Amino acid sequence: MSDLKSKFLEVYSVLKSELLNDPAFEFTDDSRQWVDRMLDYNVPGGKLNRGLSVVDSYKILKEGNEITDHEIFLACALGWCIEWLQAYFLVLDDIMDGSHTRRGQPCWFRIPKVGMIAANDGILLRNHIPRILKMHFRTKPYYVDLLDLFNEVEFQTASGQMIDLITTLEGEKDLSKYSMQLHHRIVQYKTAYYSFYLPVACALLMAGENLENHVDVKNILIEMGTYFQVQDDYLDCFGAPEVIGKIGTDIEDFKCSWLVVKALELSNEEQKRLLTENYGKSDASCVAKVKELYKVLNLQGAFMEYESKSYEKLIKSIEAHPSKAVRAVLKSFLAKIYKRQK
Repeated sequence: MSDLKSKFLEVYSVLKSELLNDPAFEFTDDSRQWVDRMLDYNVPGGKLNRGLSVVDSYKILKEGNEITDHEIFLACALGWCIEWLQAYFLVLDDIMDGSHTRRGQPCWFRIPKVGMIAANDGILLRNHIPRILKMHFRTKPYYVDLLDLFNEVEFQTASGQMIDLITTLEGEKDLSKYSMQLHHRIVQYKTAYYSFYLPVACALLMAGENLENHVDVKNILIEMGTYFQVQDDYLDCFGAPEVIGKIGTDIEDFKCSWLVVKALELSNEEQKRLLTENYGKSDASCVAKVKELYKVLNLQGAFMEYESKSYEKLIKSIEAHPSKAVRAVLKSFLAKIYKRQK
């Protein structure tokens, strides 16, 4: 395990122990054990890319300057705030979607004795973020900006989730509503802000930057987040479950996936009818028919083309940025996701 990752996980233990001894609440042994187990189950289990990106980005922005251990600790703490945010979204998301597995293990609410308590656990996870920020950033000049940033990104993500959910309402399965524009809107708000913009914005604030001066950076990162989600949609159907750690269910779930939108663009009337009849059904033969149509329409080829065009466009936008350090941050982000397999 890399040095940075082990350092990052050490910071998790520190933050967890602070939260389990938060003076604002009198814990009983049972409640402390519950939160302890709930955190370990939901927070540190993923790839930790978002959290680690804060530290990576901060280091690149401060290149050439001495970085203290304390600064690294603070960057890690902000990274963990994003991982906490992610955990909060996923715990509630899994309940809404009725999902079964997450990160290769049963969803938290599927654990016996947890059930719907998971809804409150989600709220607790969300409330841990301002606790961490208060404990470690209260005296910083950018404290208010941090609170504001997390609040705004949470609002954007929840609003993106709403568009996603109301578009896939049960009993109103209407593929004609699906378009690239809708797909991009859902992705921008539901994924790109918190997964791509938030880590870099945290690093910029820590480095003493004013976010209002970096709207172009935000736009590039949102674009990158869109590309990332299109990859995700692609892997949901064509990725190997043992590699991606979950069995994709976008077809069954009637998701407004890039693949189905692209398929609608490329289909003739008969193929559209086949899609309408089979998309969004849990029946294995219906799913197989949709996947077969995706192959006939060569969506793999369409994705490869989309991928190379997006990459070129992103590189061009990044190269145009005046700051060498910011360019380096954006390039390191892009390198992490380009042609990923999971």
